[in-house]
Amino acid sequence: MLMPAAPVRRSLLLNASLEPLCVVSMHRAVLLVLTGKATVLEADDRLLHSERTSLPVPLVLCLTRYVHVPMRRAVPPTRRTVLLRDGHRCAYCSGPADTVDHVLPRSRGGRHEWTNVVAACSRCNNRKSNHLLHEIGWELSFTPRAPRGAAALLSATVRADPSWSPYLADGAAA
Repeated sequence: MLMPAAPVRRSLLLNASLEPLCVVSMHRAVLLVLTGKATVLEADDRLLHSERTSLPVPLVLCLTRYVHVPMRRAVPPTRRTVLLRDGHRCAYCSGPADTVDHVLPRSRGGRHEWTNVVAACSRCNNRKSNHLLHEIGWELSFTPRAPRGAAALLSATVRADPSWSPYLADGAAA
C-alpha cells in the first residue's frame, strides 16, 4: 500500500474535457492513476512509496475518458460564497468586506438570492441599514449575478489548493 510522505491532501479531478468535476481524497486519486482511469497533470515534489513503486503526490488529475455529468443544482448564496464571488471587496466602498448585504432589504421584500446579495464591509452594511440605494444616494459598481460553472460548486465546498487555479479560472471569472 502506498503511504504519503507528508500530510494527506486532496486532488482536483478534471473531466477529459478539462472541466472541473470534483475533489477526491488522496486514496481515490492514487487508485484512479494506478488503474489507468486518470493521468496526473500537476504533482507535488513529494512521493508516495510502496514496496515496488513510487508515485508523485497528485494535485490535479484528468480522466482518460469523458464522463457525462448531469445538470447540477445551483450553489446557494452563503456568506462564504458571496465573499468569494465578490473577491472579499465591499460592493459600496471597495474596501475589505467581512459580511454580506441585501441590496433590496429583506424587510422590504428582498429575497436571499444571488442577484440581491453583495459583499459589504461592516461600516457600509450598518450605514445602509434597511434603506434602498437611491434613498441614500449610493450605486453599485457591478450587477450581482450567480456564479457559473463547476468552479463555483467547488469553491463552495472545499478550500482550493493554489495549484488548481489555472483549472478553475473559467468558473471563477464568471
